Amino acid sequence: MVMDLAGIDFSAPSPEVARRLIGVTLLVDGVGGRIVETEAYDASEPASHCYAGLTERNFSMFGQPGRSYVYRSHGLHWCLNFVCREPDHGAGVLIRALEPLDDAAGLALMRERRGLDDVRLLCSGPGRLAQALGVTRAHNNLPLDAPPLVLLPRRREVEVLAGMRIGISKAVELPWRFVEAGSRFLSKPHRG
Repeated sequence: MVMDLAGIDFSAPSPEVARRLIGVTLLVDGVGGRIVETEAYDASEPASHCYAGLTERNFSMFGQPGRSYVYRSHGLHWCLNFVCREPDHGAGVLIRALEPLDDAAGLALMRERRGLDDVRLLCSGPGRLAQALGVTRAHNNLPLDAPPLVLLPRRREVEVLAGMRIGISKAVELPWRFVEAGSRFLSKPHRG
């Protein structure tokens, strides 16, 4: 069971994990970048997929910390989350945006998958990110410490800002969206 990975204790509450993930490098089959935007979700609040309890869709969020939870949003886009907290309490962190690595092979593959050239738009949003990294339902409930998923620790300290989550209609007042200050790769500008 993965609890501590890339310097992060995945058994911690989801807002703490979400904040600590900013600046960590995420790779899926060797393609990825630095995480610059996350959102925390917890079974205690109605915006979480865990709020109504265990289902076939969200079972991985009730499992071991340090695993993936992948779901389809609005029937269109895959979204990648990381499971945290204890197995009897569903919680997770949505990976909202990455700053792509300056790697010619990885950038070329992301551009091909997304059908665009603008590096800023490759991974700026959870659906875009999953498409650029090739994430599908096949990546659900996988450990974060073994290929195809790899997390690498921050290489430097980053300034992290917190604000209200976006793209939801419930529990929007919780300041559980975390972003790297000054990043141009965010899905939407930071609102304090």
